[in-house]
Amino acid sequence: MQDPGLRPNHAIAHDGAGARGGASILAEITADVAGGGDIGALLQRFLEPIVRLAGAHAGAVRVLSDDDERLELVSAFGLPPAFVDAEQAVDRHCGHCGIAADGQPVLWSSDVRACAAMRGAAAFGDGRDHLLAVPLQHRGRVLGVYNLFFADAEEPAPRVQAILKSIGELLGLALNNARLEAEHLQAELTEERQQIAAEVHDSLAQGLAFVKLRLPLLEDALRAHDEARALQYCDELRRTVSEAHAELRSIIGHLRAPVDPQGLAHALQASAERFRREGGVALQLDNALPALRLEPAQEVQVARVVQEALTNIARHAQARHAWLQVAPTAEGGVEIVVDDDGIGPAGAARAAGAHYGLQIMRERAQRIGGRLDIEPRQGGGTRVRLQFAPG
Repeated sequence: MQDPGLRPNHAIAHDGAGARGGASILAEITADVAGGGDIGALLQRFLEPIVRLAGAHAGAVRVLSDDDERLELVSAFGLPPAFVDAEQAVDRHCGHCGIAADGQPVLWSSDVRACAAMRGAAAFGDGRDHLLAVPLQHRGRVLGVYNLFFADAEEPAPRVQAILKSIGELLGLALNNARLEAEHLQAELTEERQQIAAEVHDSLAQGLAFVKLRLPLLEDALRAHDEARALQYCDELRRTVSEAHAELRSIIGHLRAPVDPQGLAHALQASAERFRREGGVALQLDNALPALRLEPAQEVQVARVVQEALTNIARHAQARHAWLQVAPTAEGGVEIVVDDDGIGPAGAARAAGAHYGLQIMRERAQRIGGRLDIEPRQGGGTRVRLQFAPG
């Protein structure tokens, strides 16, 4: 005796139950798509109601793989286990599914035995050899296919096919949203990893580079029995290691650099004092915006750009003088300029080799919606200019 819930498709074509049931399923899918959630669970949950709505006897949902080369089975209802096992993944262009995946709105076929034989699976054996393939698509892009298997040779009525096509579009929207969310999460993860790499570079890497430069000087002082100079270098190394350790703890604990509680002006002043003390280059600081306050995230990026620019001068520029200026722009923004009288951008690049820090500086500027320019300074040397709108 036939399950009364699995009505032949021609019965639906002659009463209003199909339209009412279709409207109900469309409303439920719409609500689920708007609410987000697990796309796999959504496809599994709605397959059986769709089968029953169409008067079919079985159904399957296939989703295109990430490389668009395969259709992967994600949900099945009423199919023999052997058939399901054989259908786990098929070629994207295979048979009726491939035609639907190429954009055919709704495809009806009266013989699926060839598909079963192609993958070494037995046919249903009970007359369920008629198939309707409906693409899951969004804005012309096919993301998958769902199939309905029928025992009745009569093709579903146009009204039923229209409802099934609308369901395919809604499920396509859900798949598209799920993929966008996955891509967004991947982009966030990539950006977070880049930020961590930048923080490690601007704290630990810079500190270790300073230690590397000071160790030969400490060794020379020890060989020369110059106790005063050796103690000076030991004090500098101890302070640098202590600062690097504090920043490492902050990165581990917060995955971000600490914000100077006294604001950007204090952070720039601290960077300038450290540069004068350890860089061996005379630095003039001119801050025309001492009361400037920024959002914490923006303040960190600005302070790090300046810190990296000063570090580059100390390491690569072979300069005698440097200048750090903070001033307002005519458009209401902020301009920070770091100048030096060294060997210029090209020479510094050759001295530095492949310089990861410059790329990090540009990424930091982009992160706050700003612009970074690195160019020759008039009169010799290098000019680093950061312009941004305060947030």
